[in-house]
Amino acid sequence: MTPKERGTVFVSGATGFIALHIINNLLQQGYKVIGSARSQEKVDHLLELFNNNPSLSLEIVPNIDNPEAFDDVFKKYGNEIKVVLHAASPIPRPSTDYEKEYLIPAVEGVKSILNAVKKYAANSVERVILTSSAAAAQNSTDVVSEESWNDATWKGCQTDSWNAYAGSKTFAERAAWEFMEENKNVIKFTLTTVNPVYTLGPQAFSDKKFASTSAYIEQIISSTEDNITPKIAFWFVDVRDVAKAHILAFQNDNLVGKRLLLAADTFSYQDVLNIANEDFKELNGKIPIGEPEKADALTKENKGLLDNHKTKELLGFEFIGLRQCVDDSIKQILEVKH
Repeated sequence: MTPKERGTVFVSGATGFIALHIINNLLQQGYKVIGSARSQEKVDHLLELFNNNPSLSLEIVPNIDNPEAFDDVFKKYGNEIKVVLHAASPIPRPSTDYEKEYLIPAVEGVKSILNAVKKYAANSVERVILTSSAAAAQNSTDVVSEESWNDATWKGCQTDSWNAYAGSKTFAERAAWEFMEENKNVIKFTLTTVNPVYTLGPQAFSDKKFASTSAYIEQIISSTEDNITPKIAFWFVDVRDVAKAHILAFQNDNLVGKRLLLAADTFSYQDVLNIANEDFKELNGKIPIGEPEKADALTKENKGLLDNHKTKELLGFEFIGLRQCVDDSIKQILEVKH
């Protein structure tokens, strides 16, 4: 099947950690891909990474908070795009202007792309997939599930970068579902959201500059006994499973209208240290040992705080485990460093 027969997929935020894996998978499966990036420099770099694949083209969208940010893209390609994967959104980073850096771009980005589809691609786009986050489902009272929602308020989430990020994901996803409800009588495309927890794993391409979440493992194996990260536990999912879920989200009709909560298992800094010391003997004595026997206790208390059995049943594939995720990440990191 040719890329034309497969159909064209638009991926916003094409240079992102997750988006690069999505694009790689789409091209391997025979789709034509149109992506967006914020500058010509990023466009050129991305085309180089994919060896100027003729099935990949890129457009510059400098500011997703512009109400007409995606209009030109959909004016140009609207008649051929069948699927929209909206992965562009602010990522956690130090900031003090939380509205400008997180909340407004996330919400307006969702509104601008959905309105562009409505105006210029209403007869061609069939599915919209939004990259949300488990942060949009997490609150202080409920077990995190496909039905739960972050109860953050616009003002209340502006206390620090993490809460601003969680709030941005929450408000952006709510804006998407509200758009679908308000326009249900005038649009034919459907919406599915992908809500991953802390996303780890190797990058789609080896690069000296590691993406924010893959850098977490890089920081661990570069650390010393004197600067060990606090021993806390999280839920994780491998980036390759996140990319896989995005594609299944538009390929499978039973995923229409769903929130897909992606989580493989809990993990701690100590778990990563244990795997690194056990599986990479060349690192022994160069990285901390920590307290290996405490790994289970660190993760046990988080086990009951999330339930995504519905998502796992819908997707129908087994998630990559922590050991493979960490091993593949460290192999890539060591190759780049040496």
